[in-house]
Amino acid sequence: MRRCLDDRQVIRDVLPGLALATLVAVAAVAMAPPLARLVPIPAMVIALVIGIALNPIACRPLLQTGIVFCLKTLLRWAVALLGLRVALGEIAALGFATAALVIVAMVATVAAGFMFARWFRQEAGYGALAGAGTAVCGASATLATSIVVPDYKGKAADVAFVVIAVNALSTAAMVLYPLICAVLGFDEQATGIMLGATIHDVAQVVGAGYAVSEPVGNTAVIVKLFRVLLLLPVVLAIGWFFARRTVATDAAQIPFPMFALVFVLLCAANSIASAIPAIAPVYLLFKAPLVEASTWGLLIAIGALGLSTSLPAIAALGWRHIATVTGTTAVILAITTAGLILAR
Repeated sequence: MRRCLDDRQVIRDVLPGLALATLVAVAAVAMAPPLARLVPIPAMVIALVIGIALNPIACRPLLQTGIVFCLKTLLRWAVALLGLRVALGEIAALGFATAALVIVAMVATVAAGFMFARWFRQEAGYGALAGAGTAVCGASATLATSIVVPDYKGKAADVAFVVIAVNALSTAAMVLYPLICAVLGFDEQATGIMLGATIHDVAQVVGAGYAVSEPVGNTAVIVKLFRVLLLLPVVLAIGWFFARRTVATDAAQIPFPMFALVFVLLCAANSIASAIPAIAPVYLLFKAPLVEASTWGLLIAIGALGLSTSLPAIAALGWRHIATVTGTTAVILAITTAGLILAR
């Protein structure tokens, strides 16, 4: 009985923020067709802009639990369901060269974090936080890395700073990077690889990729999830660098990205169902509503992302800290772009 009451309280806490993010998504879908007559702006970008405009309202404590739910739980399940759009053959089609490019870019980015921190006379720990947050998966990687970074004065503030900064840079990248790909003449495969290998957070990768096209979105998500799966090795390597005796124990506290595993399992299910004509009709009955649920889940999460983005807060951040995170962002972008150009 008590557990039932607790569950009801959780639902009541989540509903206000979830409702606001849902309204943002609905408004974006409604506005997309008339705006398309003037300029083709994807619904995801519209949802992001509406959310940012409503950020002062979203700061209210009543809405925070629901917004966090959208950015954490709802987003992960929506991304996991994207596996229904992808076959394992498409993952294998990325090839060794793509995996190698992603790994090289990630290693260089983490190293650049230390380098920039040293240039700007900052703590090495801040360089590790900025490098990992940029190289792997934004806020999640930053928080995981903080476990193995030794304590120093201002560490808590640095962790918060990187979380905010990578979110802001990812949001800008979501809009700008597809334009860069178009200017460079990248095809859909190269565009998906670039977006998935360079944008920090999963939400913005999804927004940027599917705003271009579904094939680009599929490729971007696959590449991004490959980076997410490398979170634990990156954190262990950073912990080894700081020679912490408790690295193995602390790293065990890092949660395994279950949504990435579900994504892969659904990719496998999609591949098997496609290969067996006898079960394909039944599979399609389940697939269609789940794909639609994924689409709306992503739109709601993008709306919540905008609601949680404060432009004044970003403008007030210190320039040295901004320079370090911007520098690591430039490194992963430059290496990935150069690799794709050379691979033509």
